[in-house]
Amino acid sequence: MGKLYQRAVFIALMFSNGLLYAQTNTNITIASLFKVAPFLKGKTSFLGTPFNTAGDKLYMIGHQDGSFPDLGWHVKDEMGGIWHHPIKLMDGFNASIKVGKKAYVLDKAIGFVNYPFGNKHIYTVGSTPLSIERYQFVPDQLPGLQIEYAIKNTSNQSIQIEFNIEAVSNLMPVWLGERTGMINSKDLASFDPSNNRWMVKDSLNPWYVVYGSTVKGEASKMVFSKTNKPNTAVSNTTYKIEIKPNAVYYLPFTIAGSAKSKEQAMSSYNQIKNAAASLLAIKKKRVLNLNQYSTLTLNDNAIATSFEWLKYNSDWLTQDVEGIGKGVVAGLPDYPWWFGGDMVYTLKGLIAMGRKDLVYSTIDLVHGISEKTNGNGRIVHEVSTNGAVFNPGNVNETPQFVSLIWDVFCWTGDTLFLQKYFPSVVKGLNWVLTENDSDGNLLPDGAGMMEIHGLTSEMIDVAANTQKAFADAAKMASYLKQELLAKDYQQKADLLKVKINTQFWVEKDHSYADFIATKQQALHLMEDAIVRADTLGNGWAVKELTKMKAATVLDTTSKNKGFVMHHNWVVNTPLETGVAEQDQAIKALNTAKRFSNGFGMYVTGIDKNEKRDLQEYSYAASVGKNDFTYTGTVMTLPTAVQIIAENNYGRPNEAYDLLKKVNKTFGYALPGSMYEVSPDYGMMTQAWNVYAYGEPIVKQFFGIRPYAFKKQVIVSPQLPAVLTHGSIEHVVIGDNQVSVSIKQEKNSIDFTINQNANDWKILFQQPVGKFKSWKLNGKTIKPIVVGNMEQIEIFMQKATVLLNN
Repeated sequence: MGKLYQRAVFIALMFSNGLLYAQTNTNITIASLFKVAPFLKGKTSFLGTPFNTAGDKLYMIGHQDGSFPDLGWHVKDEMGGIWHHPIKLMDGFNASIKVGKKAYVLDKAIGFVNYPFGNKHIYTVGSTPLSIERYQFVPDQLPGLQIEYAIKNTSNQSIQIEFNIEAVSNLMPVWLGERTGMINSKDLASFDPSNNRWMVKDSLNPWYVVYGSTVKGEASKMVFSKTNKPNTAVSNTTYKIEIKPNAVYYLPFTIAGSAKSKEQAMSSYNQIKNAAASLLAIKKKRVLNLNQYSTLTLNDNAIATSFEWLKYNSDWLTQDVEGIGKGVVAGLPDYPWWFGGDMVYTLKGLIAMGRKDLVYSTIDLVHGISEKTNGNGRIVHEVSTNGAVFNPGNVNETPQFVSLIWDVFCWTGDTLFLQKYFPSVVKGLNWVLTENDSDGNLLPDGAGMMEIHGLTSEMIDVAANTQKAFADAAKMASYLKQELLAKDYQQKADLLKVKINTQFWVEKDHSYADFIATKQQALHLMEDAIVRADTLGNGWAVKELTKMKAATVLDTTSKNKGFVMHHNWVVNTPLETGVAEQDQAIKALNTAKRFSNGFGMYVTGIDKNEKRDLQEYSYAASVGKNDFTYTGTVMTLPTAVQIIAENNYGRPNEAYDLLKKVNKTFGYALPGSMYEVSPDYGMMTQAWNVYAYGEPIVKQFFGIRPYAFKKQVIVSPQLPAVLTHGSIEHVVIGDNQVSVSIKQEKNSIDFTINQNANDWKILFQQPVGKFKSWKLNGKTIKPIVVGNMEQIEIFMQKATVLLNN
């Protein structure tokens, strides 16, 4: 049959729906479980782009057309295929079908359908009366994969076919494997005819992959290697099948592996092979149940759909690695491991979506690795799934972690959780100032979110996140009755707020500075920025930077000062954290609009391509097959920060406009998923995308702000005009669940609030003077004025509030 592009598949054969199953113990196909479930269809123009089939112990990455090209840059050409972290099992598989004397390779699917728990490829077989659907899923808590080909014969004649599978094992370590003694070697493959399966072992390691079928096939005696990957093992198996008239023939295939032993690999293989349908039914129920909490309904169905599927995306990105832990990885295909900064944004979205379990396990994982690596409260930046830490932590990640702990505590009210992590909060804040603030001015030096060479002075995002961390830590200390510490932290937070709003604010630019630095540091960065802008053909930025450089050369002041240079998205972090003063915030928000396009906010403002932005575009097409780059990108995370900032300063309409821009990326290339770089570049599924939805929709538009430790919820909605009706139901807060529905008309807004608990207090509040009259359960009331808010207390399980203009 040939090498079939040296990719492969193994499949088992069975009959279903009243037909005979060949050598199998089950009479249920996995295909039948896909029939009644949510799904989204892919676009034919993006069949040549990646998809994933994921589980917490294994995932598979190929192209939507069913092929398995080499892809990825982190470990070049190795980030696709089948992974059971911390090892890769296979490059992939391919199938061909021979009818008569003609062979058809099944690597050009005509359709792709994504489900929350698996996916499907659709093939035609030339001009024959055969059509094929390939289904696949990964069971929970098992390092294996089940694939099933449904071959349909639409003719009135039986058809004899040969079904050939070519599989490519590639047992190898994850990125940074060499740091933990994981050295790749030659794969050795052998076929067991009595059990119709192949077993492959890495010759120097206890790494195994086993694959096969419940149906007897004829295995080729020749096993070879891919020419560009000499350690691989490529095998072939052929099955002879008769497909009855107007019948469907089902071909199951199982793959499983282990990084530990042959016994583990075989155990997983047998469990999946013998009970695939049952395992899929369990997974399907669990995954679909993820939407029973924070269930969103809106008159804008596109936003509600994205909100739901981002819950599934987070499930796809969950990895449970033996000896390391279980947590949300950053993105697929090139970042299937853990990051301190990514974690914070992701988990703030997920806690509002009801994923306390995943939030807790991810925090525990990253915190544990950080303690083992640093031991001083510093949170790691990036760690591979073998436990090797690439970067022990940028300065921003530690204060962000502090605020995450407070945010999660507000949602859960779990005092043991707070007590567990508070010692690291104290150590971390001490590390931030004692080891990163040499001049003692409370503004730490060092890299933040922007990984631009040379940006290691006093960064705006580090300052803003440090200010918020001290403010949040003060609340934690106060709750834990450490009043002296609380007072100290609050004083530091107050001083930092002043410094951010004075030293970082640049009035002439109506923006916060990217950084504070010396004249010489700034000039060096300007030169690099001019080269960058010129390379991108952004003449406007070159002109602006050249003018800035000339003014800086003539500047005779010797003091460090703030520079608005790159227009990085992080200049908006004081607006995201709420530390900005109202007047400055409005000016900065208006300035930020300059550095956006139809998909959202630029990562680096000077990268804005005015010509390209005149129309919607494919970023992947614009960079072509060049080396991977983040230069010139628009990302969901910067846009999420801007959405939250707009809401913080009373501009929900602007926030919703930005959310709609983000939403253009959803399903743009991969149905049911949202890329990291808008609209179709970088990671095809990215964890932190939930930040753009969980925070602004739950906490800002619907206004649910939890204080579970007080058994109290503040509901303070701020609705964009386009949201005329909708609800967010079963929002989990501590041992309570809260639901809020809205109906917005021209002169009134009707809110219905439900809670499960009897002993919780809900405070409904709105800005003073925004509404002329209030009604509670049909009775006109006068709200209590508290600060700049009018509020009422709700003690009952259900209440309706009507506000009239």
